[in-house]
Amino acid sequence: MSHLPSEPEFEQAYKELVSTLEDSTLFQKNPQYRTALKVVSVPERVIQFRVVWEDDAGNLQVNRGYRVQYNSALGPFKGGLRFHPSVNLSILKFLGFEQTFKNALTGLNMGGGKGGADFDPKGKSDNEIRKFCGAFMSRLCQHIGADTDVPAGDIGVGGREVGYMFGAYRRLRNQWEGILTGKGLDWGGSLIRPEATGYGLVYYVEEMMKYAGKGTFAGKRVAISGSGNVAQYAALKCIELGATVVSLSDSKGCLVAEGKAHFTPEQIDEIATVKLARKPLTAFSGVSSFKYIEGARPWVHVGHVDVALPSATQNEVSEEEAQTLVDNGCLFIAEGSNMGCTQAAIDVFEGNRKAKGAEAIWYAPGKASNCGGVAVSGLEMAQNSQRLTWTREEVDEKLKQIMRNAFENGLKTAIEYVHKADGELPSLVAGSNIAGFVKVVEAMADQGDWWASNTTNGVNGTH
Repeated sequence: MSHLPSEPEFEQAYKELVSTLEDSTLFQKNPQYRTALKVVSVPERVIQFRVVWEDDAGNLQVNRGYRVQYNSALGPFKGGLRFHPSVNLSILKFLGFEQTFKNALTGLNMGGGKGGADFDPKGKSDNEIRKFCGAFMSRLCQHIGADTDVPAGDIGVGGREVGYMFGAYRRLRNQWEGILTGKGLDWGGSLIRPEATGYGLVYYVEEMMKYAGKGTFAGKRVAISGSGNVAQYAALKCIELGATVVSLSDSKGCLVAEGKAHFTPEQIDEIATVKLARKPLTAFSGVSSFKYIEGARPWVHVGHVDVALPSATQNEVSEEEAQTLVDNGCLFIAEGSNMGCTQAAIDVFEGNRKAKGAEAIWYAPGKASNCGGVAVSGLEMAQNSQRLTWTREEVDEKLKQIMRNAFENGLKTAIEYVHKADGELPSLVAGSNIAGFVKVVEAMADQGDWWASNTTNGVNGTH
C-alpha cells in the first residue's frame, strides 16, 4: 500500500488483524485465505461528497461527507455515521473494516460500512443541526436503502440527528423505509437500542467471567472511560449486577471515585443529561464528590480494579496504562469503544495472558465485546421488515444470546487455530479476528468475489 496516502488508523486495524491471522495456523491450514485477505482489505466502494448548508447568520458553510461501503457479502452495508471535526477517510476505513468482521460475529445478515462528516455539532443550534442533516442526507440518499446500506448513529449522531436525516430521506425519496437504525420508538425504532452496546459489553464480560471461573460482577470494582451512551449503560448494568463503578471520563478529563465512593444510578442519569446538552463532566452537580483529573484518562488513577471497560474512543489505553492495569491486578478488559487499546497495549495484555495462565488479565477486542449495538440495529432492521415491534424482554434476551454466541465463537475458533499452553486462557482477540474473517471470506468466495490462485497449492476453492 506504499503508493497510497498514509492512513494510520486503517493501517493499525489492518496490521492488528493480519498479525493475529499470521500468528495462528489459519494460513497454514488454508493457504488460499492469503488471496482472500488481499480482496477483503479493499472497500467495495468509497463515496466522498460535499455538504453545503447555511448557518444561523446566513453564511454558507461547506463540509466533507463520506460513506465507506466496505463489504456486503453477508448483507446490506451496516455501520454508523460520525459527525466530528476529526473525521477523515483513514478513520472511516478503519471503522468500516472493523465493522465488517464485528457484524459477522453477530450472526445476523449485515455487511460492514461507516460514514460521516467533518462537521462539529458542538456549539451549533438545533436549527443548524437540522439544516446540516438535511443537506447531508440530500447527498447520501443516492447511495443507501433498506436492502443496500443502512447507516446508524455514532459520535455526534444521536436520536435527534437520526430523526432529521430520516425525515429528509422520506421527503426526498417519497418513501418510508428502514434506512437508518436508532430511530424513535414511535417511528420504527427498537427497544433496548440506546442501551445495547453498553449492556452487550457487560453481557460479554459475564461470559468471560463464567469461563474463567471468576464469579460474577457482584462485588467487583469496575473502571469505565467515556460518558456517552456506551459508558452510561455499561455503568448502569454493572451497578444492577452488583458491581461498583469507580470512574467515568470525557475528552476534557476523568472523574475517579476515591476510598469507598462510587457512582450511583442517579448520578449517571444526571451525567447523561449533562452530556446530552453537550457539556463537560465538570458541569455535573456531584463533581465535588469525586477526584477530577483534567486532561487524563482513568486507568492509572483508579488503583485496583477487577474490570476495565474503555468506552470512549480509539487508542485510549496506551502501553503504560495497560501495564498499570496489569500491575494493579485487573482481571478483565473489554473494549466498549472501537480499537480502544493501542497495539502496544494489546501486546501487554496478550503477553500477560501467555505468562500468567489462569491468573492473567483477559482482553476482549471491540469487534466482539461491543457488537451488541449493531446487533440490536440488526434486530431493528428485522422488526422494520416485518412491520412489528418486539417487547423489551424479547430484544434483551436476543441480545444476551448474540453476545453469548459471539464469545463462544471467538473462544472455539481460538482453541482451533491458536496454540496455547495448559491452563492458559484462549486468545479472544485472535479467535474473534479469525472467526469474523473466515465467515466473511467464505461468503465472498461463494459469491465469486475472490477465488484461489494457481499458486496456493493448487487449491481451487475454499471448501
